[in-house]
Amino acid sequence: MTTSHKWNFFRAGGFDQVQLDTGADLLALKDLNQKLWVALSCPTRGIEFDTRTLDMIDSDKDAHVRANEVLAAIAWAGGLLKYPDLLIQGGDSLALDAIDDSSEEGRQLHASASHILKSLGKSDAGVITLSDMADIEKFVANQEFNGDGVISAKQVADAGLSELIELIIQCSGSQLDMSGEAGINEEIAEKFFAEANAYVDWYAKGEQDEAALFMGGETAAAAAVFHAVAEKVSDYFTRCQLAAYDLRAALPLSRSAEDYQQLAAQCLSAQSPDVANFPLATVEANKSLPLVCGINPAWQAKLDSLREQVIVPLLGAKDTLSASEWVALCEKFAAFDAWQAAKPATGVEALGIAQLREILASEHQADIAALIAQDKMVEAEVKAIHAVDRLLHYNRDLYKLVNNFVSFRNFYTGREKAIFQVGTLYLDGRSCDLVVKVEDIAKHAAFAISSGVCLVYCECVRGKEKMNIAAAFTSGDSDYLLVGRNGVFYDRNGLDWDANIVRIIDHPISIRQAFWTPYKKLVKMISEGLQKLAASKANAAEGSMLKAVEEGGKSAVTPPAEPPKPFDVGKFAGIFAAIGLAIGAIGGILASVVSGLISLKFWQIPLAVIGLTLLISGPSIALAWFKLKKRSLAPILDANGWAINARARINIPFGTSLTSLADLPEGAKRSLYDPFADKKPVWPYYAAIVLVICVLAGLWYFGAFGNK
Repeated sequence: MTTSHKWNFFRAGGFDQVQLDTGADLLALKDLNQKLWVALSCPTRGIEFDTRTLDMIDSDKDAHVRANEVLAAIAWAGGLLKYPDLLIQGGDSLALDAIDDSSEEGRQLHASASHILKSLGKSDAGVITLSDMADIEKFVANQEFNGDGVISAKQVADAGLSELIELIIQCSGSQLDMSGEAGINEEIAEKFFAEANAYVDWYAKGEQDEAALFMGGETAAAAAVFHAVAEKVSDYFTRCQLAAYDLRAALPLSRSAEDYQQLAAQCLSAQSPDVANFPLATVEANKSLPLVCGINPAWQAKLDSLREQVIVPLLGAKDTLSASEWVALCEKFAAFDAWQAAKPATGVEALGIAQLREILASEHQADIAALIAQDKMVEAEVKAIHAVDRLLHYNRDLYKLVNNFVSFRNFYTGREKAIFQVGTLYLDGRSCDLVVKVEDIAKHAAFAISSGVCLVYCECVRGKEKMNIAAAFTSGDSDYLLVGRNGVFYDRNGLDWDANIVRIIDHPISIRQAFWTPYKKLVKMISEGLQKLAASKANAAEGSMLKAVEEGGKSAVTPPAEPPKPFDVGKFAGIFAAIGLAIGAIGGILASVVSGLISLKFWQIPLAVIGLTLLISGPSIALAWFKLKKRSLAPILDANGWAINARARINIPFGTSLTSLADLPEGAKRSLYDPFADKKPVWPYYAAIVLVICVLAGLWYFGAFGNK
């Protein structure tokens, strides 16, 4: 994309990074091809950056800030400031006259900032700060109307209206006001009054239908008594109809003697379920239902209620009820049941028809609507108050973000730590500055291994708090980096944490380590070989001694069967001869090396030593050099949820700066005397003399001294 803006770039990490120095640079970022951005996304948590600012930028609330959201934040803040360079300067304060009030949003924001200062008793300040906005939510919530469209009962002075709001909350739910109080909004209020109207209209239809409320106000109670026995009464008349159909059915339909015998063994009561399962009365063909006596005791009370509240008012005082009379009663209640089935399912029924009619007849619905509308009228003002807070955060933090997002200027210049560097780890005589926070060590390590960086994962504990970190070791060696070792981690706030190594991704750390690796391996191999040899000899000696003691014990009881063998002088001489040949062979090899060096000219000897050293260490150094050149920061951050758009190399010089080795302070005095130093053994000197004699003998033997 072509642009008239003139960009400056700097080279770091093996790639070109844009240099942002002016407000014009920030505003022109929308025209810079995003292929030139170092990162395209970063998480809003786990980095050293103000989370409130990140949440403001994160417009889609997905816990990630992306390039377009950064551009939108720059465009919004830049459009509200008269001087875009203020974004470069940063700071916690903003002068009111720096706000561009040429637009409606700018004027509203300027007015809100002035209103905030006035509320804080700083009308003449002319400058608003982030500390002024510290209690912004509390400030907004304590206003009479806060623009959220929610009205709580405590906000209303009228007792009747306040009581109604409480009733609405009980019946239709609530919404939290910005102050934290439960209240109602427009949606809840409309729902309540709609349900109240629907219920009142439904009830009015029943009142107008004589068939539905055929017993007036007593119909509902009578219907409840009727339905309590309706199924059982219908069951009784059906049994009697079957008995009329076939007389043989009467006896089994009344339950057999065996059924009564099973009951006889129980402790019976009128509430027994087994008793309730028997018919209401004995079954006979075309028999009426007795209402006074001869009734199943489990149903006596309910039938008494049916007689008193339904049968007597509708049919008169009767001791029995015929099948045709029962059918007539069912038809009576059918209209009531149909009306009940049409009843709207609402939560307002609990208030009762009288109270609902009183509420709807009052002006409370209009009063509530007016209060909600009045609260919404200040919505723009409240948004402007939040916009002031947002502008202050952007003014302070946007420039820092772009220098850790569009470019990694903070990281590569070393002027200050990058936002992904969460602190410093002190361990194994070194301090590591490239430390990132890690949520899942296994998941992070699975991808970060491709970085080529030696990473040490630590579990950090401070009191009851815990967190995981990954520290990059880029200087020194890994000889004593072992799982289980402890160190101390200092976070960006200076707090110290106990750190314990739980996992290591082993990669080359430095050229120095690569140079000494072959010699360390050789020393280790020789040391292990000597230890094994010494151990085997010690075990053999112990075995021989134990055997001798055992045989000595036996000889004390039983005399030896054979006399001891005489000392074999020839065999002993053979052993010494073999040792002499071995020493001679070693001396011959050394003599060959020395004679080769002596045959060289004086100035060639250092070159030969250097060549021998390169022959041994060269392959290890070359391999490490290629690997160190390929180290990259990108996989370490990608594994944490970043979208890194560049390779972000960590070359050897820059890597060395990320890990500091222990050095004595400048000007410090040092005493080399150690009272507890190991005593120097004498045998190496004797060994050296023997070696020199062997070398000289070898040289003489090969004619180095002109004897041949």
